[in-house]
Formats: sequence, structure tokens, C-alpha cells
Amino acid sequence: MVNRRIRTRVVTWLAAGAIAFAGAATAQELPVPVQVERLENGLRVVMSPDHTSPTVAVAVYYDVGARVEERGRSGFAHLFEHMMFEGSANVGKGEHFRLISTQGGSLNGTTSEDRTNYFETLPSNALEVGIFLEADRMRSLAITRENFENQRQTVMEERRQSYENRPYALSFIERDALTFQGYWPYEHSVIGDMADLQRASLDDVRAFHDRYYAPDNAVISLAGDFEPAQALALVRQHFGAIPARHASPWVDPGFTAQAAERTGSVDDRLAPLPAFHIAYHIPPRRTPDHYPLDILATVLASGESSRLYQELVKTREIASEISVDTEDRRGPDVLTVWCVLASGHQPAEAREVIYRQLESIARQGITAQELDKARNLFRRAFVFGLQSNLARARRLAEYELYDGNAALLRTELDRYLAVSAADVQRVAGQYFRPENRTVLDVIPRRAAPAAPAAATPAAPATTPARR
Repeated sequence: MVNRRIRTRVVTWLAAGAIAFAGAATAQELPVPVQVERLENGLRVVMSPDHTSPTVAVAVYYDVGARVEERGRSGFAHLFEHMMFEGSANVGKGEHFRLISTQGGSLNGTTSEDRTNYFETLPSNALEVGIFLEADRMRSLAITRENFENQRQTVMEERRQSYENRPYALSFIERDALTFQGYWPYEHSVIGDMADLQRASLDDVRAFHDRYYAPDNAVISLAGDFEPAQALALVRQHFGAIPARHASPWVDPGFTAQAAERTGSVDDRLAPLPAFHIAYHIPPRRTPDHYPLDILATVLASGESSRLYQELVKTREIASEISVDTEDRRGPDVLTVWCVLASGHQPAEAREVIYRQLESIARQGITAQELDKARNLFRRAFVFGLQSNLARARRLAEYELYDGNAALLRTELDRYLAVSAADVQRVAGQYFRPENRTVLDVIPRRAAPAAPAAATPAAPATTPARR
């Protein structure tokens, strides 16, 4: 039972380290088993066996996200997140869901700027069901006019429900449009533009699928209760005959650094309170400066003891909500601040606090206690976040797709634990300059009440009654 011991070592290592931690951590790989194979058609297969529980997760990641979409054809990647559940040569419409649920499993798919993924969790004796279903829709997706029209309407309705009819939601789309102005891959939204979706043709959609949904543009990741040799044989059986496409790789159009502060505002008829976004351009994920910037975001707004929560929400009651995050994009990234104001307060009050805290960190750094807290939060989230088979399968697929090396996951935590207070102070001074900043205000706008209808004159007494 070697894999059971592996799981025990992960939890024991966490528990021992969480008691007390000071100073930089020494390099220590997380004991997550990783085996990577590549089929002749280019499909990469990542396997992480763990016999702790009799379940298995299957995750397929395609190197296709909103960033690869052409102007005028936004929303195609997200459209295919839906289309891929519409049936294939050997699976009927909606049958993918039925086959997984009757096995006691669960499934879903998501789209981001950088990738599209599909995943299932199943009992370990149903592993072949998940592999077969993923292979069949990669090989022979039913891209019919009926399916296309049905899912186009579904996506448009999703945009209405998730963005147009939710307070503040559209402002996140507007934030990215302003922050990445001129850089199309991240300037437009994953959900897509209504006009682009309406004018898309069936030929456009088929061409998009032909280019990106192929084995040489994908990773399949398996985690859980299986034997690697048997699992690899199943992957070869079901995926091996799918031909590679050898499509030309996507070419990044190039990002031009922002030279001056950008500001804007968006009216929101559903917003109950004023709010605002602040975004600073930072380097992509897994670059050296990204790690201290992640730590800094945690110091600023993670938990009730964080700097901004203490001053903005608890002490001065200027804001009702505050968060600071990095987006973890493959390309140029951003550190974002989202703030919802308390009733009766103005954006300038909250922004003054935020800018002052950033300047303070750039001048004086953070405390040892703040650094220890941030490190321990990352340690807990990272290790416990890998305990489920599905989470581990997804993270391994991501590292293989983005970085070409799933095993990097084993040393990623150490990069966070090695961040020093000096690192945090340096990046605070380097990236939080006004010319690198975008600010977007969200202004509540109530619809004007309808004018009262004019009174209808009384009918003459001689008017005959209508029957």
C-alpha cells in the first residue's frame, strides 16, 4: 500500500510544519506521484495513482481559451464548453451526463482565457467509462446546426443571467477591457460578445473545433485508485487512433506595457452600493516576482486580520467588502483590488487607504508575523487543495499544459515558502506605480420611475356598451 503511505506523508508533513514556521523553508518536494506519457498522436497522459479511496478522476485540458479567439469571433471557446456535452458518434445528446451519474459520479467543464477543461469523478471500477466518453467527443463531436443553435441560445442566456442581470458582474468585464486595452487576448471576455455569437456561422464553429480539439493540443490527467499500466492501456485503446491535427500554434500578438494611469466608470442599475476596481499589471504566473506579489495580496486582504480589512471594514467602516487577488494568467497578469463601499462613503476615502498601505509596504515592508501568516495560509490551501483526486488531476493537467511539466506541482509550494519580506517590499515598490494602474468606478444608477399614464377621458354617455 505504498500510495496510502504517500497520502499519510502529505498530511503529516503539513501538520508538523503548521505548528510553527519562521524563516525561509528548505526545498522539499510534495510526495505526489507523477508519471507522464505521450501517445504517438501527441496526447499527453499524466497519471497520479493513490489507492486511499476507491475513486478516480479524469480531467482533459485543451489548449484553447478565450485568448486564441479572433476579433469578431469571441465566445467560441466557451461555446464549445457547452457543445462538448451535446453528443458524439457513440453517445447521444445528454447521455454523457446520464452515463456518469448512473455510475455515481460527477462531471463538469470550465473555460478561462487560457484553457478549456472537462472532468469527471467516478468509482475506480468505472475509469474506462470516463476515458471512453472523453475520447468519443474528441474524435466525433456532433456539431450539427440544431446543437449549435441550441447552445448558442444557451450561452446568450447564460450571459444575461450571469452578467447582465447580476449586480457588479458586468464591471469585471469592463475592468479587463480597460486594463488590457489594445491587447485582444485578455481584453475581451470569456463569455463572449452577444453580437459575435449572433453572427457566428456553423462553418466558423466547425473550423474552430477542427483546429483546437485534437490530441496534440490536449492533456488527459488521471488521479486516484488505478494502476498506471492498465490506465495507460485504456487511454491508448480509446484515444490512440484519433489523428493529430498539427495545427499552427497560436501566436501571441504581443503586450505593450501601460504608460499612464487609466480611469473609467460604469453605471450599474442593479448595484446597491458604489464600488470600484483597481488593477496593476504584474508578470505572468510562475515568474519570480509573481510569488511575492501573491504573498502581498494575502497580507493586504486575506482574512479579518489583514491590513485592508482591519482599516477599511472593521475600524473605519468605509467598505463593506474588500478583496485583493492575482489572476494567475499564462500571459501578462494583473493584481486586482475589488472594493464595495459602505453606505455614505466615497471611493476616494477607500482608495486613499489602499494607496497608503501599498506605499507603506514599499517603504517599510511587512512584519515577520504577516509573512508567517501568509506562508501558512499558502501551505494549508496548497496541500489540502490536493487531497481530492479531482483537484490533483486538474492541477497536474494545468502544469503539464501550461508549463510542459506536471511534476513542477511538487515544488511549487516551496516557491511561496521561500519568499522573504525583502522580496515583498521590492515588488511593492516596483509594480504599484500610478502609471501602471487602472481604476474603474461602479456607479449605482436606478432606472427612472415611469411617468404616470395620462388619464383616459370618460366615455360619452351615448357610447354604446361593447359586447
